[in-house]
Amino acid sequence: LKDPEATRLWQKALCEKLGLKGRIIISRHGINATLGGELINLKSYVKELKTFKAFNDTRIKWSDGGSQNFPKLSVKVRDELVTFGAADELKVNKRGVVGGGQHISPEEVHKLIEKKGDDVTFFDARSTYEAAVGRFKGAVVPDVRTAKDFISEIEKPKYNKLKNKPIITYCTGGIRCEILSALMKRRGFNEVYQIDGGIVKYGEKYADEGLWEGSLYVFDGRMGTKFSDKAIDIGRCIHCHAQTSNYENCANKA
Repeated sequence: LKDPEATRLWQKALCEKLGLKGRIIISRHGINATLGGELINLKSYVKELKTFKAFNDTRIKWSDGGSQNFPKLSVKVRDELVTFGAADELKVNKRGVVGGGQHISPEEVHKLIEKKGDDVTFFDARSTYEAAVGRFKGAVVPDVRTAKDFISEIEKPKYNKLKNKPIITYCTGGIRCEILSALMKRRGFNEVYQIDGGIVKYGEKYADEGLWEGSLYVFDGRMGTKFSDKAIDIGRCIHCHAQTSNYENCANKA
């Protein structure tokens, strides 16, 4: 984006006009947004968003919820869409992050595993607390709590054994893993893929009949969503150790 601040003003005015709440982050690399509101107003937002040339091909993902899941509307300009601490390292063109992993569809994920078998490794591009309630079966979950932790984490020798194996990175909607896949390739990981559209698109295709298990953590009032009534709980309560996908703020005594 040539003028992120102008884009911020436009987005703020548009969302206020439509009564939408949620979070929008804008940088020179693009936009990352999660919004809630009335369906007709969200459709109007998408229609107007795509009138802007830079956002013609923006992937939109839908899930159940509404404006009540967000406390307010927040629209901010940042150096990075996801704070990996690599703003100057990333190169972005109109097709996305330059040098990132190969995009593969949910169907192609299964084909890759059929072809290469146990050599394929899922690599979680999210934090450990997100992965605690849902992840791909057998996935590597890096020991990170924030995106800033990833660069130092993937540079550790313990991951050297993965550098010549096929790796499928994944995240909620496909933004964090797009960036992480590029950072991994620059650090010697040779065969890196990313799920196009992230966990959300995989879940839309296979729900709980595929390789995903558990609940999908989301950063709004819902805290988590499930793809079907067949979803299992893989998380555990820190107090009684029973299986659960529920997240609560334990610091809030209420």
